[in-house]
Amino acid sequence: MPFDSTLLNALSRNGAWLVGGAVAVESMGIPVPGETMLVTAALYAGASGKLSISHIVLAAIVGAIAGDNAGFWIGRTVGFRWVMRHQSSLRLTTRRLKLGQYLFRQHGGKVVFFGRFVAVLRALAALLAGLNCMDWARFLLFNALGAVVWASAYGIGAYVFGETLARSLTNVGVVLGIGAAVAVVAALVVARRYERRLEDTAERALPGPLVGPGGCAPRSAGPIAPQQTVGDRDRYPHG
Repeated sequence: MPFDSTLLNALSRNGAWLVGGAVAVESMGIPVPGETMLVTAALYAGASGKLSISHIVLAAIVGAIAGDNAGFWIGRTVGFRWVMRHQSSLRLTTRRLKLGQYLFRQHGGKVVFFGRFVAVLRALAALLAGLNCMDWARFLLFNALGAVVWASAYGIGAYVFGETLARSLTNVGVVLGIGAAVAVVAALVVARRYERRLEDTAERALPGPLVGPGGCAPRSAGPIAPQQTVGDRDRYPHG
């Protein structure tokens, strides 16, 4: 694989630091090619022997975890304040905000883990998790697992098998991205169709007002009732 001379100079001077920094910045929601930097550094390490692959992979893991955690808390604080400031224009009622929190409570782990392998989700998953009040300890667990698997697969794979596997991993990323887009569209269609029912379920799971700097609804201490009451329909009109 032909390497750009500017990139080679940057890698030779900064090596793993450059990889970790790029991955961290991307994980905070800023569109920086962190995955490309990881794969390029791993390919260069395999071709030249001038970089340590263990340092590259470790830097990518640390960068992913650190950047995602920064993105998580940005979403929890600044992101929520921005959403509340534009709540009317975004058509986000309190019930819809609770629905987002409820869905991340149920499925946030999958979004955080698999989002590490999809370009757009890799930049947004942590912000969305923080914005939707995902439990931080649970977020950290799936974040760390995703970072380790992703950095090891892409870094070590490119280092050992070279450009052939790197291209294959890129193609896999494209397929996953298309699959994620289809899944998001399908989820939006289902959510729109059953919005009121899902909102009622979220309301029972997360009763009370949105509180705290991150606007997190308190969780119900008991089981979620399966039925919707007439009072719920009257009190929380659709929309």
